[in-house]
Amino acid sequence: MSYKNATEILPEKLLQDLQQYIDGEYVYIPKLDGKKKKWGENTRSKEVIIDRNNEIYHQYLLGISTKALANHYFLSQKTIQKIIANMKRT
Repeated sequence: MSYKNATEILPEKLLQDLQQYIDGEYVYIPKLDGKKKKWGENTRSKEVIIDRNNEIYHQYLLGISTKALANHYFLSQKTIQKIIANMKRT
């Protein structure tokens, strides 16, 4: 998210109307519903987590304990168990 100077992008009348409500302060204008991006769309975060979870499940199938996986991936055993349960369902 970046800040824009209202004097550079808004019509004078609209700017004056806005200043009646908020003068010299920051205001957040949310995106339209159709323009919102899903989590991980701008980065590879979602793909990285999917790859990590696949790796965890594969290692689990090879016999590595949930405790060892938790230590290796710096996650709780409960989180490892949830990942494994989710992978079994898919």
